[in-house]
Amino acid sequence: MKKFLEWLKSPKSDFALLIIVLILACIAGHNAHLRLDITSQRSYSLSEASKRTVRTLTEPLSVKVFFSDNLPTGYSKVQTYVKDILIEYKGAANKNFSYTIYDMDKPENQKVASSYGLRQIQIQEVKNNEVGFKQVWMGVAITYGDSIEVIDSITNEAGFEYNLTTKIAKIISTTDTLAGISDAITVTLYATDALGNFNINGFSQVDAAVQQAFNEVNKKNLNRLTYLKKAPTDEEEINNLAEKYGLQTVSLRNKDGSNSPAIFGLVLEYQDAFRVIPLSIYRHPLFGFMITGTDEIEENISDSLQNLLSKATQIGYITGHEEAALTDEQGNSLHFVTLLSDMYELKELNLKDEDIPVNLTSIIINGPKSAYSQEELYKIDQFVMRGGNVMIFADPFNMTQGNYYQPATFTPIDSGLNTLLEKYGAKLESNYVFDENCYVARQQGYGNINLWWAPQLSGKQLNQKNPITKNLGYVIFLQAGGLNLTGAKENKDIKLTVLAESSEKGWKESRNIQLNPNMTAPYDKSTENKHELAVLLEGKFESAFEKNPAEEENANSDSNLSTSTHLAKARQSGKIFVTGTSYITSNQLIDEKGSEPVSMMVRNAVDYMNGNSDLCSMRTKGVSFQSISNTSGVYAAIVEYFCIIGLALICAAAGLIVWRKRSLRRRKIHDRYNPDDQREIKE
Repeated sequence: MKKFLEWLKSPKSDFALLIIVLILACIAGHNAHLRLDITSQRSYSLSEASKRTVRTLTEPLSVKVFFSDNLPTGYSKVQTYVKDILIEYKGAANKNFSYTIYDMDKPENQKVASSYGLRQIQIQEVKNNEVGFKQVWMGVAITYGDSIEVIDSITNEAGFEYNLTTKIAKIISTTDTLAGISDAITVTLYATDALGNFNINGFSQVDAAVQQAFNEVNKKNLNRLTYLKKAPTDEEEINNLAEKYGLQTVSLRNKDGSNSPAIFGLVLEYQDAFRVIPLSIYRHPLFGFMITGTDEIEENISDSLQNLLSKATQIGYITGHEEAALTDEQGNSLHFVTLLSDMYELKELNLKDEDIPVNLTSIIINGPKSAYSQEELYKIDQFVMRGGNVMIFADPFNMTQGNYYQPATFTPIDSGLNTLLEKYGAKLESNYVFDENCYVARQQGYGNINLWWAPQLSGKQLNQKNPITKNLGYVIFLQAGGLNLTGAKENKDIKLTVLAESSEKGWKESRNIQLNPNMTAPYDKSTENKHELAVLLEGKFESAFEKNPAEEENANSDSNLSTSTHLAKARQSGKIFVTGTSYITSNQLIDEKGSEPVSMMVRNAVDYMNGNSDLCSMRTKGVSFQSISNTSGVYAAIVEYFCIIGLALICAAAGLIVWRKRSLRRRKIHDRYNPDDQREIKE
């Protein structure tokens, strides 16, 4: 022992002790997870919303990870990201959160993944200079009680945290709701038997397909669902069902020449609320009548159940002035409704007959074509005075498409909203903002076509500090009008945030408007400038009215008693989002999956207005939408040659400088310490 202590004190033990310290440090580092996230988007750090979700778990929740090993480079980083972010979840959560990583080389684990509804996906792999395909597992399953949620085909780390957190929140909400309900939740297939007598491809298998999907969903949701199949034949009953649920009706021609009614559709119902599951008879131009929607029945039932039972936030959607309809034959707002359906319920309000309910905190005005009355504007104004939030998507013109020989006409829209907005600090202008930095359509035979009326805003034109537009690399606007913000800039009580603006090559057109790609940019470049396209106003606004317009009708009353509830100034801070176009809520710009930048911006705006700003940055975290700025050909050539030749010359010059300095240093040392060295021949 004495010799060992002496050895420890001697220099001989230094190297061995260093090795021991390094080993202990590695063990500590493996068990104590510590990372420094220096990315601008905080892509590898949990958002506060995620931490809050897992910190408040009251029941055990488990995340099961099913990723194949030896994934190609492009996909292995996704696997690493998923593992790392789950460590972050574990560090932020309470004891009820856990995760398990499965070895997918074992057949029993593959069976487990399949039992949760996960499937192998096909990815591309380059091996031995050959391109091939590989079947792999890349998914996770979330279990909470007897309920299961899955995220399959995780081929990109972008949006994973948002998907996982929202899935966790949904499964908790749905499971807790299911545990507390006593009434039946029914899934009902309405299909008249007579439809089977006609040549409808897939009709005979639809009942079995629905039952199979129902059983899977029911197993994951505490077996609280009930399946029913009904075959209505009575015409009155069919008409009532079609009117109540909006199901598809069919007129059948019998052999005797008479017509009989039929109905087909799938409905999920709980108490007085219901959701229609996409399932219909479709006439294909080549293959005749066929059943559509059978491949997604399980997913659609599961999503509809969550939507039905979740405590969705209601948002008022103003109607009555030819606003963009939430449901129409063309389905122009279908993607917008779908985009919000996971957390929000749009409640239609006609202000001619209704007041804005006190339980609403925000309303949407989307593309009105006719004027609001003073009474309607007053209802909106007083809603703002009570601290309500308003989102306005207002078009400057009503475009009427002409025939082949006549151009479209543009009639200015006077909705009356400027009565309110000018008092709040903004004004909708009757013009279109065009931009040389616009969306370029590429058509075969025509080449590149500049759509001047569709400005394509890069990250420089988007506010990178506000959660609504932060992290978005580009956004496309369409037929957007300009905004006058003089009032907001002069009002110190109002916080003005410009969310999106055109480039410095933007200009306005208010007369002789032509949406023609053959038109040229203005010759007078002095007219080009930046123009605001979307803004956010926040603060305690002043009322645009001195009193309630309805009180004027009773001004000459003989009553000795008069009352007033008019609010001249807001009691609470409110938020007003304004943009001069409703096209950014249409299917033209919002994609079906909500993954395009403009879709994210619109959803972020809705979240921000409803107090869910944490979700904004989480949704865009890790998203790579950075676009390249437009540059001249000369500048691009300079950059190209600099990268090819310039960098090599700089490296060579740096090497020569270092070599020369070292040579001079060696010469200086030699001359100082060994000037008489006979081995060196001096000239």
